[in-house]
Amino acid sequence: MERRSFLKKAGAGAAAGAALGLAACGKSEQHAAPAAASAPAVQTGLPSIQWRMTSSFPKSVDTLFGSAEMLANRLREITDGKFDIRIFPAGELVPGLQALDAVQQGTVEMCHTCSYYYVGKDKTFAFGTAVPFGLNARQMDAWIIAGGGQELLDEFYSNYNIYSFLGGNTGVQMGGWYRKEINSLEDIKGLKIRIAGIGGEILARMGAIPQQLAGPDVYPALEKGTIDAAEWVAPYDDEKLGFHKVAPNYYAPGWWEPGPVVHFYVNKAEWDKLPKEYQAAFRTASREAHILMTATYDHKNPQALARLLSQGVKLKTFSNEIMKRGYEVSQELYAEEAKKNPAWAKIYTEFEKYRKSQNAWFGVAEGSYDRFMQSIR
Repeated sequence: MERRSFLKKAGAGAAAGAALGLAACGKSEQHAAPAAASAPAVQTGLPSIQWRMTSSFPKSVDTLFGSAEMLANRLREITDGKFDIRIFPAGELVPGLQALDAVQQGTVEMCHTCSYYYVGKDKTFAFGTAVPFGLNARQMDAWIIAGGGQELLDEFYSNYNIYSFLGGNTGVQMGGWYRKEINSLEDIKGLKIRIAGIGGEILARMGAIPQQLAGPDVYPALEKGTIDAAEWVAPYDDEKLGFHKVAPNYYAPGWWEPGPVVHFYVNKAEWDKLPKEYQAAFRTASREAHILMTATYDHKNPQALARLLSQGVKLKTFSNEIMKRGYEVSQELYAEEAKKNPAWAKIYTEFEKYRKSQNAWFGVAEGSYDRFMQSIR
C-alpha cells in the first residue's frame, strides 16, 4: 500500500482513535482499569464471598466454557480461596441465551456470554461482541482497552444494570458448512442456513433463509436436508459436532464474526459491594482468561483443520462477489439503524472511524507480512 493511500484511509479515523485512546487513559473507571502486571496481594481479614456465574455455553465446548473456569480458579488462587465463584453451564440455572437477563435482575451475580446474543433487545449489543465486517480480535482488544470502546460500551450497558469485562475471543470464525458449493450470489438465494443475529439479517437481504437452531439440533437438520448449511465457530469446535460428515464444503471467512469477544457481565450492585482488593483480583483474573481463550483457539484450530482436511473436507473461500455484496448490504443496514437508534449511532460513528484507522495500519504491517509468509508456505 502506498503512503498516500494509507494516509487517506487512516485520516480522521486515526485522529479520532487517538483522541479516544487519550480519553480512555485519562479516565479511571473502577471496573474498567487495566489488569495489574502481577496478581494483587490480598490482605488478611477480608470476607469470604461466594458468587454464582451462569454460562451461555455447555461444558462440552471446553475452550469457551474453560475461560470461565480459568477466571474462577485464578480468583481462588489470588484470594486464598476467599473469593469463590461457582459456574453453572447453560441451562442448569437459566437458559444460555437468558444469562444477561439473570445478571440484570440479580438472580445471579455474574454471567459469561456474548453480547450479540441480545440484539433482539437492541442491535447495539452487537458491538460488544462483533458486527459483520467489523474489527478482528486484536483490533477489538485495541478498541476496547485503549481506544475508548470500554467507555462507550459501559455507557450503553449501564441501562441494563451491568458492568462488562473481557472474557475471551475466538478469533475470526469460519463461514460454515454447506451441503453444496456456494460460488455466486445466485447460490445464496433460497439457501436455508443456520445463523442468527445481524449476520443472519444481512444474508436474508441477500436472499438466504436464516434458521435459528440450538446446537444439538444442527447436525440432524443438516443430515436430513432440513437446512442446507450451518455456521458454528471454527475447526476445533466444529469437528466435535461432526458437520463434515453431512456437509463437506467448509467456507472461510466468517465475515459476520471477524473478532467476536466473549464477556463476563457482573451485576452493578454486587460489584460495588466488593472490597477493592477483590475488584483488582477479578480484573487480573478476567484479563488472563481473556488472553487464554484466543491463544487456545489459535493453538487448536490448525490441528483440527488438518484432521478435517484428511477426512475429505473441501476447504473453500467465499467469492469476491459474495464478500462485496455482503459488505454493501451491511453498510445499508448500519445506516438504517443509525437513523432510528441513537445508542447504535453513537457507538457506530466512533467504531467505524476506528475500524478504518486500524485496517489502514494492519494492511501496512500485518497484511504485507502475512501475504508474504502465505506465498512461501
